[in-house]
Amino acid sequence: MNRLLGARARWRWVHQILGGALLMPYFLLMQVVVGVVAGGVNALDSAPLSLLAYALCLPLVAATALFGPVRPMSVAAVRAMCGVPGEALADGPATSWAARGRASAWWTLHLGTGALISGMTLAVPPMAVALIAVPFVGRLRDVRLGYGWFTTDATPYAAPLAGIGLLAGLVLCAAGAGWLLARTAPVLLGQTSADRLAAAEERASDLAVRNRLARELHDAVGHALSAVTLQAAAARRMLERDPEFVREALAAIEDTTRRTVGELDAVLGLLRDGDPARPDAAPAPTLATDLDGLLARTRAGGTTVTAHQDPGPVGDWAGLPAIASREAYRIVQEGLSNALRHGAGPVDLRIRVRAGTGTAAATATATATAHDTGSRELEVTMTNPPAAPDADREPRSSGGRGLRGAAERAALLGGSVEAGPRGDRWRLRAVLPLAGGDR
Repeated sequence: MNRLLGARARWRWVHQILGGALLMPYFLLMQVVVGVVAGGVNALDSAPLSLLAYALCLPLVAATALFGPVRPMSVAAVRAMCGVPGEALADGPATSWAARGRASAWWTLHLGTGALISGMTLAVPPMAVALIAVPFVGRLRDVRLGYGWFTTDATPYAAPLAGIGLLAGLVLCAAGAGWLLARTAPVLLGQTSADRLAAAEERASDLAVRNRLARELHDAVGHALSAVTLQAAAARRMLERDPEFVREALAAIEDTTRRTVGELDAVLGLLRDGDPARPDAAPAPTLATDLDGLLARTRAGGTTVTAHQDPGPVGDWAGLPAIASREAYRIVQEGLSNALRHGAGPVDLRIRVRAGTGTAAATATATATAHDTGSRELEVTMTNPPAAPDADREPRSSGGRGLRGAAERAALLGGSVEAGPRGDRWRLRAVLPLAGGDR
């Protein structure tokens, strides 16, 4: 009984009545056309002409459904009223003709069955009530309409059974039509291969954005926390012996946190849809503008960093392509963070621009313009001794989030990152291709 008169069945019934209401403009138009063709008669007065108008309006319904927002409107109605899981239906308008054809078929089925159920809903209940009342209202038994139930010769108590049968038939027809529409909705309003491809591309794009934001947060905040922790520890150890060193460490902590707050504000601005970062948010750091400060803040924590910089043919780091300069800075930052967290002893950093060789060079050559003088690579190499096993440092691995993020950054430019033990030292090496002459 719940399947016939439950809440879901009632909502499906309402859905069909809405379909019948949507068919009325088409039906009335065809009534006029049929009446004119039939010699100027009123087609509403003729059951055959009315059925003909109903049949002729369905192709018009199908044709108009090929255009406009039919699928989104239908999907919203089906989700709200027919109890069809949302993941079984497509979102957005139909873009391909195949999807439009399926949406048109659904629209025609919905309006066509809805018109029949709506007509029955209007006609059957009054007739059923009249039949049920025949034994109790004497005047109804004297009404002569040409139907046996109403003649004076008919058994009056058979009329209520006919009325109940009509109501039962109406409920069964409405429930059956609602079930039919619910079953066909995923087929006709579900995702096509093009819809699934578009959804997959959108998910991939969202994932790429999330990964990019995760890398930015990890590199900026992770490095800042590592640097501040070591700077604070060094200041605590030297508090009594070297007040000047303590002042420098506290100044470095202040500068590190201030810069990190600016970078964090810029990244969080990207998380809000349509809310770009504030105009006063910190710009993305690069080798040209921020490398010296990064090295100074790292040294302020007591770690010796020896930097060898060779811009080569580009003259200085400002001559690098902006994206290569940004990604190289983040890779250096991640390398220093790993050295602070896991390593011991001095850090040797070498950054240079060299002639392209290997896979990275091939990638750079493929993207170089006609006026380029040759492909080049930006090479970043960082080595430092690993911490002793009993040292108060985190164990080192080659599969951390930061190193994966550095590899992803390099891969975006067609480069590569290698990290792992080399002799008695730990080495991080990144190669980023540069299109020759590209500024």
